[in-house]
Amino acid sequence: PSFGFLFDIDGVLVRGKTPIPAARTAFRKLVNSQGQFLVPVVFVTNAGNCLRQKKADQLSHLLGVPISQDQVMMSHSPLRMFKSYHEKCVLVSGQGPLLDIAQDLGFCQPITIDTLREKRPLLDAVDHDRSPNVLVSGGFCFKPLSVVLFGEPVRWETSLQLIIDVLLTSGYPGNPYEQENYPHIPVLACNMDLMWVAEAQSPRFGHGTFMVCLENIYKKITGKELKYEALMGKPSRLTYQYAEHLIRAQALQRSWEQPIHTLYAVGDNVMTDVYGANLFDRYLREGPGQARACAGRGPAALPQHRQLGLAWERELAPAAASRCSSVLVCTGVYSPEVPPEPGHGGTRSVFHGHRDFSFDPALVEPDHIVPDVDAAVDLVFQLESFAP
Repeated sequence: PSFGFLFDIDGVLVRGKTPIPAARTAFRKLVNSQGQFLVPVVFVTNAGNCLRQKKADQLSHLLGVPISQDQVMMSHSPLRMFKSYHEKCVLVSGQGPLLDIAQDLGFCQPITIDTLREKRPLLDAVDHDRSPNVLVSGGFCFKPLSVVLFGEPVRWETSLQLIIDVLLTSGYPGNPYEQENYPHIPVLACNMDLMWVAEAQSPRFGHGTFMVCLENIYKKITGKELKYEALMGKPSRLTYQYAEHLIRAQALQRSWEQPIHTLYAVGDNVMTDVYGANLFDRYLREGPGQARACAGRGPAALPQHRQLGLAWERELAPAAASRCSSVLVCTGVYSPEVPPEPGHGGTRSVFHGHRDFSFDPALVEPDHIVPDVDAAVDLVFQLESFAP
């Protein structure tokens, strides 16, 4: 094969915990009688609340084909490349086995919001029922040198308060705020989805919504913009670069000598799956300069503005692919019955992308629209004249 698939999960293969019927049909076409994939496949999800192996096990059960963890890319997977942060103390926010996830990625000194709250209970004052009855004088001393946002937490008010405390005290929560320390300590964020689709009839808040809250609280208090050292997860370019790296690794493992020239990114969200695939396609076809011009004012899709952040670029070999084609399915966030996003044949002016990505109508135009993932596989086989 000279092509590979990048599959989104939520809204393409499942809705919440409910499988989409077309998924099993599609994946029967992608493997041989021994269960080996006929083309390289990577699952690129913006979820970040579990380890890769758990997601691989879930997908194997869901699709009826063996999936390895090396085929799974969580929103936080590119953090493996940010080795300059791995030895430092980091505050991590999200849910799931956060310490296991952080340590699996290479972080040696992660501290959770729950641990910080336990050691500094006076900082969490919104829920009066959880306020401590006895004042605690802390002997707990740590200085997080960066903040890593893995995904939406459960108690938003607690995480918002404590993250702001860390940013406005240069890593010494409990101290008075020092607004003159700007820019603040580095923030790395995974998953910018404003909304995602589950079993409910309408989309649900995603981590991008939490980030909107954090950004606006920080700006309201300080009058300054919250800055990100890196944004990852779709539509960030570094996510697609890392996914392409995994595609190449699969082809090498299978001893496929023909280069993988074309990637087909199958997703349900115009603002993440389509925007990200099209941005990466522009990068592959026109080079970094043009892609950077459309990637927004933040460092999400460009080399990072601080020296530490530049290191991830050196972790990956240059992309071998020359195209990334966006394929939009109608089983998730996108629905043909709903008024389209701006630029997608309609007039709606609301931009659901992240603050640091500029809006370009061309980037939200999918190359193909199909009913479901089974139709997507059929379409790609037809385009590639590929007969399993």
